[in-house]
Amino acid sequence: MTVTGIITALIVGLIVGALGRLVVPGRQNLPIWLTIVVGVVAALLGTVLANAIGVSTDTPGVDWGELVVQVIVAAIGVAIVAAVTGRGRRSTL
Repeated sequence: MTVTGIITALIVGLIVGALGRLVVPGRQNLPIWLTIVVGVVAALLGTVLANAIGVSTDTPGVDWGELVVQVIVAAIGVAIVAAVTGRGRRSTL
């Protein structure tokens, strides 16, 4: 993998991870590096899942279907990581 590929993966991971954090309700006190890791993993898994369910990935420009799948996977990942690490917002009932 080239340096450009690594930088691109980090940028996409940051964007997908941030969008995933926005979708999950409540506040997640995850560090930025963990958001990037969740985003990169979600981007890779989201692409594989989008291909598996038949979302077309060879469109010109932004592939919105694949991006939606990636953000959903990132939201699930953020929720799981926040729950496992105890960094999610706690209810005060």
